[in-house]
Amino acid sequence: MPTAVGTACTLIGLLNIVFPRLRYSKVHALADVLPGAVSSLAAAASIVVGLLLLMLAHGLKRRKRRAWVAAVSLLPVGAAAQLLYRHSICGAVLSLVLLGVMIRYRREFAALPDPRSRWMALANFVVLGAVSVGLGLLIVRSHPDDLVGRPSFGEQLEHVLWGLFGFEGPVGYRDGTDYTVGYSLGALGLLTVATTAYLAFRPEHPAARLTPADEERLRALLDAHGRRDSLGHFALRRDKGVVFSPSGKAAVCYRVVSGVMLASGDPVGDVEAWPGAIARFMEEARAHSWTPAVMGCSETGGEVWTRETGLDALELGDEAIVDVADFTLSGRAMRNVRQMVKRIERAGYETRVRRARDLGEEELETIRKAAADWRGTDTERGFSMALGRIGDPADGDAIIATAHKAPEDGAEPGPYGDLKAVLHFVPWGRDGMSLDLMRRDRTADPGMNELLIVASLQAAGELGITRASLNFAMFRSALARGEKLGAGPVLRGWRGLLVFLSRWFQIESLYKFNAKFQPRWEPRFVVFRHTRDLPRIGLAAMQAEGFVSLALPRLLRRGRRPEPRPCAHQVPAAAPGRLEQAA
Repeated sequence: MPTAVGTACTLIGLLNIVFPRLRYSKVHALADVLPGAVSSLAAAASIVVGLLLLMLAHGLKRRKRRAWVAAVSLLPVGAAAQLLYRHSICGAVLSLVLLGVMIRYRREFAALPDPRSRWMALANFVVLGAVSVGLGLLIVRSHPDDLVGRPSFGEQLEHVLWGLFGFEGPVGYRDGTDYTVGYSLGALGLLTVATTAYLAFRPEHPAARLTPADEERLRALLDAHGRRDSLGHFALRRDKGVVFSPSGKAAVCYRVVSGVMLASGDPVGDVEAWPGAIARFMEEARAHSWTPAVMGCSETGGEVWTRETGLDALELGDEAIVDVADFTLSGRAMRNVRQMVKRIERAGYETRVRRARDLGEEELETIRKAAADWRGTDTERGFSMALGRIGDPADGDAIIATAHKAPEDGAEPGPYGDLKAVLHFVPWGRDGMSLDLMRRDRTADPGMNELLIVASLQAAGELGITRASLNFAMFRSALARGEKLGAGPVLRGWRGLLVFLSRWFQIESLYKFNAKFQPRWEPRFVVFRHTRDLPRIGLAAMQAEGFVSLALPRLLRRGRRPEPRPCAHQVPAAAPGRLEQAA
């Protein structure tokens, strides 16, 4: 029913805006005896109500209570405008029928709103309203030759205020200029109302809610069960929310982006308590009418999610995992990596692999600044496989690998001394590490990432590490099967499309980079409710990972306090990943 109501609201909104005014109807004769101001008000109301109903339609489809209240308030006004201005009995009846249906099914519109939207809408109304008044005064004064008399400033201000609401003010004009001024002021009023309504009823995007207490509980769960999922430590990003199972033994971390409640990886904690945390996650999604989705969960996680919720799952790609005991540079398969590493070492580079707690604060600060400077994009990226910080005291078990090269004789050292590249691994239980971030100086020799991955794997044994999770390769199986002899036309066409998209997104390059280290591949899945939700989930994932931004342009954001963003690396679009520079 909410979907049908939203569609009907869209149609009635269009009727209010574009339906032609009937000149020779029975209602027309009745409307002619009313004062002219009533007709002007009805005209303005018809357009404004139509526009607002169009904007409310999406909220009604998502069962938003606030959208229901607004639509119920607007429909009678729209019905009156249909009668008094457009002289349409049919349009008025349709509005009243929809009003009756909405009242009849009012219990279905119970989704909670976002508290932040109210304040943003109020701020927009105040600020844009003030701007509209200022522009309105300029418009009123922009036709001095057509003014009737010499209106005072108070009369001009009164004319602007009446005009923003669609009424005629005390200022008069000659030669039809009053229509131009009136329509201009009405447009400013419509703009103020429309943008305020959009902010009030747009999809929710709550602020992060990972409190210190929540983080402490998550760390306790990771200490006990963190070995199971290589992505578990990324649940500690501080721009995520979290819901716990009733027993407190499991949790699901998420972020809401454009109305999508986006979880990443498997639930944290005891597998037996996962259903309770998943149920809480789904309850939260239903309460706010968010679209539930999970990015990058394991096969076990996908089975639990689909069994407990009735959601569907689709293979998204594969995670590259290297068993340290089996890793070697020997053999024909590792020839390219071996030669590259030897060449870089002969060029004078050296590596250091240490726990984060073993580095001094001064060196950590240098690494942080270098990683931020070498990011390569204006937008910070990362969500599902990025921690968003380096050297936090609480992350002392993290592993940092660095590459160094002393400056040539007589050359000035760079801004970060001899530091040329950085790798950051987060803990994966007590005996594993999961790649978080890869950054290198653009002036350094190619192959820095290969050098540091090899150095990290060779030093892993001394650090008590037995397995390492590298990057995530999106659609790896399609790329691998599509290049084999005997692949069918559909598979070859799909691979060709992925190769084409790799010009903009790291899809094929990420797969080939991972394959250099002869890993074993673990599939990862996206969990979703309906197939029609996949485009929306994909857009939300790209926003979360930092590939798409709906924020204001940078020039318009000056002076505003920026939202805290994680220091993360590039990842493949619409999918988790951890490689920024594959070359």
